Amino acid sequence: MKASLIIAPQWIGDAVMTEPLLRRLHARGERLTVGALPWVAPVYRAMPQVAEVIEFPFAHGGLQWPARRALARQLRGQFDVAYVCPNSLKSALIPWWAGIPKRVAYQGEARFGLINQRLPNPPQGARPPMVAFYSALSGAIDVTDDRPQLQLEPERRAAALQAQGLAEQGYYVFAPGAEYGPAKRWPAAHFAALAAQLPLPVVLLGSAKEAALCGDIAAQAQGLGALPLHDLSGRTSLDQALALIAAARAMVSNDSGLMHVAAAFATPQVAVFGSSSPLHTPPLSDKAQVIWLKNDAGYQPPLDCAPCFQRNCPLGHTRCLVDIAPERVRSLV
Repeated sequence: MKASLIIAPQWIGDAVMTEPLLRRLHARGERLTVGALPWVAPVYRAMPQVAEVIEFPFAHGGLQWPARRALARQLRGQFDVAYVCPNSLKSALIPWWAGIPKRVAYQGEARFGLINQRLPNPPQGARPPMVAFYSALSGAIDVTDDRPQLQLEPERRAAALQAQGLAEQGYYVFAPGAEYGPAKRWPAAHFAALAAQLPLPVVLLGSAKEAALCGDIAAQAQGLGALPLHDLSGRTSLDQALALIAAARAMVSNDSGLMHVAAAFATPQVAVFGSSSPLHTPPLSDKAQVIWLKNDAGYQPPLDCAPCFQRNCPLGHTRCLVDIAPERVRSLV
C-alpha cells in the first residue's frame, strides 16, 4: 500500500474542500497521513479515510526553518508520495527535506526544485471551484459532482451536547463571523432579530476574536425577547464546534469556514453572501440555501458592485448584506 502525506491548507474552509481529494486517494489504495496546523487538524479527524493526523507545531507567518527541518527528519523514509495543497514555498519544504520521492503540487512561489510533479497554477480569474482545484492533485479531471463529506462518531456528538446541556436537533447555530472582514458579515442586529423569531435556542459559535461580535448579538437578541442564547464564542475547541454544528437543527452563517463544515455534515443551513461569490465557494450541500442579492432579479437597484471581494465595503453602504432582512432568512431556516 502506498503511503501518502498530505500537506493541508491552513484555513478551515479550504481543509473541508480537500476531502474529495482524500477520498479519491484512499479509494485507489493509498494510506493517508495528513500534516495540518492545530486549528484545522480536527477537520481531518472527521474524515474516516484519514489514517493519521500529524499536528504541525508552526505558527502563522515565517519559514520557521529549524522546526520544519526537525519534523522532516522524523518523517524521512515513511512516505512514497506527498500532495502539497497550499501554494506557498514553506508548505513544500517538509516533503523535500524528508526525501519523499514523489512530490505533487501546483507551481507557485518559485518552488521548482521542491516539487517534482507540478500542475500549472490557473490564473486567479480562471481558477476552478476549490474542490476541483484540490482534487486535480490526484490526477482527476472531471470532479464537478464531488461534495465534501465529514463524519463524527455518535459518542463525540453526544459528549459535546452533554457539555453544553443541549439536545440533538434542539437548537440552531449562528456563525456570525468571517475572518476575511466586515464586508462578508451579515449585521449583528439582523442576527439578533432572527434569533428573536426562532422557536428554539441559538448557539453562537466563533473564535475568541469574534467574542465581542457574538456578545453584541446576544445582548440585542435578549432585548428583543429571544430565547436564551448560548454564546460559546472563544469557549469551544474546533472539535466541539464540529459536533455542535453536526447535531444542530439548522445553521445560519456568512461565507466562512464553518459554512463549509455545515455543508459537509449535511446540516440544513442558510448561507448569507455579501462581498464574495457563491459561484466560486458555495456550500456544497442539497440542504444549503444561499442568499446573494447580486443574483436576485427582484432586488433594485441591482448590485453592480458585487462581488467586490473587499474586506470593507469600498462604497461604505454594504447594501449586499444590510438589505437581506431577517424575515427572509427566517423563511428558509
